[in-house]
Amino acid sequence: MSSERALPAGLLSALRAVVQPGAVFDERDRLIAYEADALTTSRGLPDAAVFPADRDELIEVIRLLHEARVPFVARGAGTGLAGGAVARGGVLVCTTRMHRILEVDAAAQTALVEPGVLTDAINGAAEEYGLRYLPDPASAAACTIGGNVAMNAGGPHCLKHGVTSDHVAALEVILPDGTPLVVGRGADGGLDLAGIFTGSEGTLGVISRIRVNLAPVAAGVRTFLALFDSVADAGRAVGEIFDAGVVPVALELVDRETIAVVESSIFAAGLPLDTEAALVVECEGDPDEAVEDLEEAEKAVMNCGAREVRHAHTDQERLAIWQARKKAYGALGRLAPDVFVQDAAVPRSTLPDLLPRFMEIARRHDLRIANFFHAGDGNVHPNLLFDRRDPDQVTRVQDAGAEIMALCVEAGGTITGEHGVGADKVRHMGLVFGSDELEIMRAVREATDRLDLANPGKLLPEAVGDLTG
Repeated sequence: MSSERALPAGLLSALRAVVQPGAVFDERDRLIAYEADALTTSRGLPDAAVFPADRDELIEVIRLLHEARVPFVARGAGTGLAGGAVARGGVLVCTTRMHRILEVDAAAQTALVEPGVLTDAINGAAEEYGLRYLPDPASAAACTIGGNVAMNAGGPHCLKHGVTSDHVAALEVILPDGTPLVVGRGADGGLDLAGIFTGSEGTLGVISRIRVNLAPVAAGVRTFLALFDSVADAGRAVGEIFDAGVVPVALELVDRETIAVVESSIFAAGLPLDTEAALVVECEGDPDEAVEDLEEAEKAVMNCGAREVRHAHTDQERLAIWQARKKAYGALGRLAPDVFVQDAAVPRSTLPDLLPRFMEIARRHDLRIANFFHAGDGNVHPNLLFDRRDPDQVTRVQDAGAEIMALCVEAGGTITGEHGVGADKVRHMGLVFGSDELEIMRAVREATDRLDLANPGKLLPEAVGDLTG
């Protein structure tokens, strides 16, 4: 059954002529698989979906859409958590068939990849050269590098390694009129255009190629898990570790609700179910220095009331700890059919106060909440559990989420640390940006997309009156 909404006459035929057979469809029963990304509260159906297989096909697809004045949304694996890859009408341009690793330059420590390459696959290609790609989103086994660049993704190890933008050397972007443009970091003069496109959420064009920086594999890695009887104590320990002069490569917090659901899944790591919170602490670098840093971190957590510290003595034990953390989001499906996750970034000194307040907000709205997040850089992820088929639950989730967001901004934070703004957080932009800043952002967008065809309705509110705050 084809979509009831009409695209310009001849557009589908023109698109089919420039891509491989079967790479365009408009049947509603097939499009419904793309009605949401991983944030199920933001939904919509495109009029059609197209899957270009390489940059030449992508250029022709974007050129045809521009000529027809049809809006489009670029989409990778659909693992985003802000509704950024959801189309409401128009055409969904899916880059998952553009999945080639074009080059690994071991001497220059870079890789040239297409946007549909899985993030973990870059590491697979780099490891034979003793190299790695440092950003590691929790969904690295499923998410694509194009989506990572579009949303400026982070991950557990961005505490020390930095986010995606810190590892992008150059980009090729197809502008909304079909023009290919190669942009660099401005090292030789000029603006950092690659930095502007990174995190622009598909509103300035569609990424076709990415050159990422690689780094040597760490010589030494040491990891432990600290167990606490209080979430506030675990939050306090985060600051104590830094006060001790230690900057871990990763510092993650998981709460009791999360521990319980992970321990009931195939990713169980043997954590006691009466633990209120756990910290994953990892240090890397020179082997002796990694050991010394971890020893100082252990003293810090014990000073804050940790009841037990469990060291990973083997790679298998370390993997088990990280599997329990990285698979936590998927495990929440055992508790509820839907999860609404916030993504604020707050000063880590505020964590002991904020974490209990998140839980109080959830209780007041009669919602279950699970917390697991990047504690080292204050990038919190309160996960509200609900069933989107119940309108009352949806309303309560939206209200609780807005309260949590406002609380984080009031504490000196911002509305997103790594998931992006997408469709979900547009209403919160006024909490952190003034009208002058937003007008400059709109001007940048209009410089590449005067027709507002690329991912309309995302990232920036249409007018100042659309803002919260």
